[in-house]
Amino acid sequence: MSAISFELIKKDPGCAARLGSLTTTHGRIETPIFMPVGTQATVKAMTPEELVEVGSQIILANTYHLYLRPGHELVARMGGLHRFMHWDRPMLTDSGGFQVFSLGELRKISEEGVKFRSHIDGSRHFISPEVSIAIQEALGADIAMCFDECPPYPAERSYVQKSLELTTRWARRCKEAHSRPDQALFGIVQGGMHPDLRRESARQITDIGFDGYALGGLSVGEEKEIMHGMMQECSDILPENSPRYIMGIGAPEDLVEAVYNGFDMFDCVMPTRNARNGALFTSFGRINIKAAIYAEDQGPIDPACGCYVCRNYSRAYLRHLYRSQEILASRLNSWHNLHFFLNLMKEVREAIARGEFVKFRQDFYAARGNG
Repeated sequence: MSAISFELIKKDPGCAARLGSLTTTHGRIETPIFMPVGTQATVKAMTPEELVEVGSQIILANTYHLYLRPGHELVARMGGLHRFMHWDRPMLTDSGGFQVFSLGELRKISEEGVKFRSHIDGSRHFISPEVSIAIQEALGADIAMCFDECPPYPAERSYVQKSLELTTRWARRCKEAHSRPDQALFGIVQGGMHPDLRRESARQITDIGFDGYALGGLSVGEEKEIMHGMMQECSDILPENSPRYIMGIGAPEDLVEAVYNGFDMFDCVMPTRNARNGALFTSFGRINIKAAIYAEDQGPIDPACGCYVCRNYSRAYLRHLYRSQEILASRLNSWHNLHFFLNLMKEVREAIARGEFVKFRQDFYAARGNG
């Protein structure tokens, strides 16, 4: 028996967009869905209650960071990640593969796993597929991810081929090591920006068989057209009756394209990281609240937005908070941006339910001046 169940409710008549329902140990998720990133067992600047307020159904936490600090053994002793961080809804942990990839010269990859130095104190560590699974089982999220190797972009085809094959071998080891019955395990498709390698990786990973499937190694510097092309290459190969996840994408237009191509789950630090830098998402595009034009602007961030921030605070006040380096700036900006992303997914689901996602996509681009 799988630790999750996925129901495909409806497919849009004009494209591959799909409406679904994903049931986990900690509750049901309506898809397509965006997952706020809580790297170190917290979505920066937001309490769990506020995450519920903005519509979060599932959040993501990071295996690599929690392994280093405070340690997965401590989290297990505290009753698991849900209890530790006071979050009673579904949660996903990534495997740490992308973070290890990001260490560059601080890591060394072998067949067995990855040796690396901590970015915190330089201490030496080792993560293998088996270790990654053990960490994720100790953390206790509803969904765990296979440990994979994420190739850089650009990369030689020969390197990407070897990386793909290593990811497949590691995926088999992850499946063999995984034993927690209340936790689902997703496989990850790699293959860089080579269409045939992406398809080959998708076939290899689906042949192993997992509870769900993800595309990794996107949004690592490639052009948008290439990213969207990789989505198209894989969507038909991945099983229709399983959840499909694209890891690490967050630009609103990328989410819309991913849904258009038949994917269900997404995550990115973009809404919260941009919020801390003063960049706010709106129905007509992105604005920079630092700009002088907002110094005496009494309007909300977005007149079309009904979030708590837009109902109560002006652009002028938010600009003042940001320029004064007040903590409240990060909190309110994050609140608005997360609401925007989660409300976008709500509107996406409603459009698919009406059978009108193609029109929704056209209107989405037209509102941003590129329709």
